[in-house]
Amino acid sequence: MIGVTQRDLVQPGPRPRPVRSLYAGNARAVMLRGWRATRSTNWLVVVSGFFEPIFYLLAMGIGLGALVGTVTTASGQEVPYAAFIAPALLAVAAMNGAIYDSTWNVFFKMQFAKLYEGMLSTSLGPLDVALGEILLALLRGALYAVGFQLVMQVLGLNLSWWALLAIPAVLLIAFGFASVGMAITSYMKTFQQMDWINFVMLPMFLFSATFYPITVYPEWLQRFIEALPLWHGVELVRGLTTGDVSWGMLWHVLYYLVMIAIGLVFTTRRLRALFLD
Repeated sequence: MIGVTQRDLVQPGPRPRPVRSLYAGNARAVMLRGWRATRSTNWLVVVSGFFEPIFYLLAMGIGLGALVGTVTTASGQEVPYAAFIAPALLAVAAMNGAIYDSTWNVFFKMQFAKLYEGMLSTSLGPLDVALGEILLALLRGALYAVGFQLVMQVLGLNLSWWALLAIPAVLLIAFGFASVGMAITSYMKTFQQMDWINFVMLPMFLFSATFYPITVYPEWLQRFIEALPLWHGVELVRGLTTGDVSWGMLWHVLYYLVMIAIGLVFTTRRLRALFLD
């Protein structure tokens, strides 16, 4: 045909939808699938994770606390030793639950069960998978938070009504660790590499002002500890349960919001690179 070019003969197709390829809005399906699998096979792990901080609280807070007496916090407030370590153990429980669900659980699904390949062959996008797994970790964190808060209330360790905000604070902590944990796991290839996660978590648990104030450390070590994510979680929850609330606590919240954003970005990109590109 005269005057008709090849470009005119090609019918324009639908425009690409990059957002749709990343997120289909159905992260809830991934979370529910994981929750059903947990109830049927891993319920004992969930239960043990709930009682672990309670055992620490009874042994250290009640037992050792009878010898220690009171502890002076960084702000100068004196609190019973059990009330000092209880919020720290709550933050640790949130970290452990989130890390387990977003590392070893994800590693098995990715490397052995090949579950994500099947999910991403459907309408689900990598952000659906990432959010679904993180929501599963948040659900577990919520169960731990509510149960442990009830134990603290029975033992009289919630020293302020601000303690009601400790539950959303714990969810924020779990969200941050789950996001970063899943991002790191997406780069792991062997079980030997996964052992590095426990190698990092143990020092955080011991040194993040969990059992004693950060002021007992030398100045240079304090600065290093303050860069660790668990320390921010411990300080956030401890400030709420003891009533030592200030505007400076918003820095802890901001720290976890940055963790969440970085984790989600890296996880989404990695899943897309592994299974879609």
